[in-house]
Amino acid sequence: MAKAKAKTTKRETKKAPVSSKNHEAQALTARQKEILRLVAQGYTNREIGEQLNISVRTVEVHRFNLMRRLRVRNVAQLLRQALALRLIPKGIVIK
Repeated sequence: MAKAKAKTTKRETKKAPVSSKNHEAQALTARQKEILRLVAQGYTNREIGEQLNISVRTVEVHRFNLMRRLRVRNVAQLLRQALALRLIPKGIVIK
């Protein structure tokens, strides 16, 4: 029983409070928000780079920073968090 409680407590401490994530979301740059919107629409890094006239590597860095700032590990979590924080509209159309 103590092991189960310890595991639960450990998992709970890994998750950042919503208010903390909301604060991080407010600190996103305009460029990061723009890239987040394009990721949500299903564009690849290359397509995003072409649209914004930046290199693929720059897009990768922005995506990495977005994921780090919102404390997520993959694109699915990134989009889920972005929806929860209202960074992207719920009805966003994936190309």
